[in-house]
Amino acid sequence: MAARTGATLTARVLVVEDDPKIASMLGKGLRAKGLEVDTVSTGAAALARIDAGGVDIQLLDLGLPDMDGLEVLEKLVRRGQPVPVIVITARSDPADRDRAVELGVTEYLTKPFAWKQLWAAIDRCL
Repeated sequence: MAARTGATLTARVLVVEDDPKIASMLGKGLRAKGLEVDTVSTGAAALARIDAGGVDIQLLDLGLPDMDGLEVLEKLVRRGQPVPVIVITARSDPADRDRAVELGVTEYLTKPFAWKQLWAAIDRCL
């Protein structure tokens, strides 16, 4: 479970990103802020990891190799999963954003994004 201890933030973030460079960059940035990070590259792996528990926030790309990120969101909603989701995607189509919002995402960031935007979104999740 996420917690603040003084000025330190502790939380486990699941990064769901199939591009190894972007996943690595996100992992490094999140760890630099003191967050614990797990990374998976498929929707199926994301669902399994969330089912295993211990995830406080999910950063979700929509363009995954095995299923669309919106499908991942739909499955999470059907399961009643309470994990906050921040979408980080190259897709800027308003229909994708609208559907993600309908499914309860906390934030929808398009690549490239500013770290300041991500930190603010993470703070809102916690």
